[in-house]
Amino acid sequence: MNKTKTKTRQIVAKRFKITATGKVLRRTPNMRHLRRRKSAKQIRRYRNYVEVKGVFAKKIKRMLGI
Repeated sequence: MNKTKTKTRQIVAKRFKITATGKVLRRTPNMRHLRRRKSAKQIRRYRNYVEVKGVFAKKIKRMLGI
């Protein structure tokens, strides 16, 4: 009796990072275009990764096979 392997969802693997401690990180939105009307402070803030918390982080880990 074989147990099936869980496949990694590739779109999730491209959009989220998992840290060594197991935190889920995502990029902030609003960084793609229309950047000239945004302040330098906003652009600096959008550059950083943000932690995903709660049930959503659990779902992402499950989709990644972790």
